[in-house]
Amino acid sequence: MSTEEKNTKEAIISIYMEFVLMNEVPNNVFAFCKKNDIQEEDFYKHFGSLDGLKKSIWAAFYLNVESLLLKNEDYQSYSSREKLLTFYYTIFELFTANRSYVLFALDEEQHHKWKNLKQLAKLRDKILDFGTELIENDNESKNLKILKKPVKVVAEAVWLQFLFLLKFWKDDDSPSFEKTDVAIEKSVNTVFDIFDNTPLENILDFGKFLWKEKVAG
Repeated sequence: MSTEEKNTKEAIISIYMEFVLMNEVPNNVFAFCKKNDIQEEDFYKHFGSLDGLKKSIWAAFYLNVESLLLKNEDYQSYSSREKLLTFYYTIFELFTANRSYVLFALDEEQHHKWKNLKQLAKLRDKILDFGTELIENDNESKNLKILKKPVKVVAEAVWLQFLFLLKFWKDDDSPSFEKTDVAIEKSVNTVFDIFDNTPLENILDFGKFLWKEKVAG
């Protein structure tokens, strides 16, 4: 790879993901750039720090999924339930294709509680936006205010569900991660059933239950 090719944001992300799996984690930007023949000034054009780079990798996963979904001509006609299912199937396929790095990144900060993983900050913002868009679209189709769901509550529930699935996938040792596919389908259907049939104050209680039983355990 030429020096010019290494200057792009995507290239630096790719180099970092491979480098940390093959070598020790760099102590600072200088060490990382020096060992990979990258100019520091080129690094700082895209990232403010190594922590910023790590956060951007998770955001890049989301953006890749978003790009794939937009290429699907049928996606826009899907129901919110179908969109969420498709999103989860796609992002976990991408995680599986990059499983070594994803597991490394999660284990790197295993001393933190999952909900406080700094690396997931940008991804969390994007998933909250995604959940917000889903419920806003659903609410537009409902004439009675009482039938509309609270946007922030539902978006936060989607984030908790994602963390539950991420932990499930991390621990899944089934062939082709078949159990994760089943967990995705069951959890999405359960959450939408809850949204449709459960009093609003109980929705977050369900998210906290998932957290306690599967993520924090």
